[in-house]
Amino acid sequence: MVRHALLTLEIGSLAVLTSYIWAVVLIYLLTVALTLYGLARQKPLAPSREASLKAVDVPLVSILVPVRNEEHRVLRECLASILSQDYGRFEVIAVNDRSTDATGAILHSIAKTDARLRLIEGTEPPAGWLGKPHAMQQALVEARGDWVLATDADMIFDESTLRTTMAHVLSSKADALTLIPYFESRSFWERIVIPAWAWVLMLVAVLYRVNNPRSPRALGIGGFFLLRRDTLKRIGDYEKLKDEVAEDFRLAEMLKRSGASLRIEFAPQLLSTRMYRNFREMWECHAKNWFAGANYSLVFAVGSVLGMYMVGVVPPIIALACALALAVGADAELWRLFIPSALAWLIQVFVIALFNRRFKIPLAYALFTPLGLALLYMILLESSFRITTGRGVSWKGRRIYERAGVRPPTPHQYSDSHDVN
Repeated sequence: MVRHALLTLEIGSLAVLTSYIWAVVLIYLLTVALTLYGLARQKPLAPSREASLKAVDVPLVSILVPVRNEEHRVLRECLASILSQDYGRFEVIAVNDRSTDATGAILHSIAKTDARLRLIEGTEPPAGWLGKPHAMQQALVEARGDWVLATDADMIFDESTLRTTMAHVLSSKADALTLIPYFESRSFWERIVIPAWAWVLMLVAVLYRVNNPRSPRALGIGGFFLLRRDTLKRIGDYEKLKDEVAEDFRLAEMLKRSGASLRIEFAPQLLSTRMYRNFREMWECHAKNWFAGANYSLVFAVGSVLGMYMVGVVPPIIALACALALAVGADAELWRLFIPSALAWLIQVFVIALFNRRFKIPLAYALFTPLGLALLYMILLESSFRITTGRGVSWKGRRIYERAGVRPPTPHQYSDSHDVN
């Protein structure tokens, strides 16, 4: 009788687990539809053939480049690509944001050879400010353009990037434009994390209806954020973002709430970057941003981690466990669990393979998607607890959101104090 009861319990547990996995399969089928819809709508922004924007009577664009500890990266290549733009009128303002390596010397050597590059030796952020927003505000004070382009020191521009994007915003009458670049990936960790991150970004963009002017939700990419100077002034310049580590994300939201017209476009032919070069840089890069993306809500962050693990990580683990058990002679009933869990994994692999193709990553890396998702959401969990408890996170030699420094806004404070009238 006891054996029969245990067998009944085991069969019942297997049925519950199987039902859960089939529910996951249905969720994945929905995400496939959303992903294909998003990819179909996200047509790459191609280089413009508009030659008139090479003239000298076009709007002046001020390109703002905050730079900190970029000695061993692509600073020279980045600035060379910016200075080679074929747009008619632009200036480049670089801020050496208290670098502790040879970044300053590199900037000075480039500025000596091209008068269009103006160099500012940044000051230490005052109380209440984080480093990057403060550097951006210092550059903005010196800017003379009617348009402002905020970018990063690891971005590589095609020579037509500025001309193409200005043609796009002028023809569409947009107030702001942010670009998704081509993400280079060379290491194993980059190749399993970047497609997973890009997939999550795609789903958020689709669900947020970012390019819909009636939707208040938005996304911003700090590597390329072009906007009208008066639009930025209307929301309070970078001072309004002084305590935001994800200033690009918040800027996009504030622009939409102010009534500005914001567009986000995928532009792999116009812009490329390699976000990080090793595991430590990858961890720090996502750790500083992910909790901000969760609006500093520990409940939301933990819920997101649990949800993603249940949907994205557990089914492939179950599929592997079932496969091993069946290989050594387990009960054939286990096939009922193996089939949906393997199917969930295969659908996941199919979706991520679409992004691998987009970023020229070998398709086989899509098999490791569960590991990439597990890592990303583990970073979110660790970042959330570190920031919430006041230990903070590190980025380029600075501590961010630690107890003794600038503290992040709570979700309630954010909704109250960051609204734009």
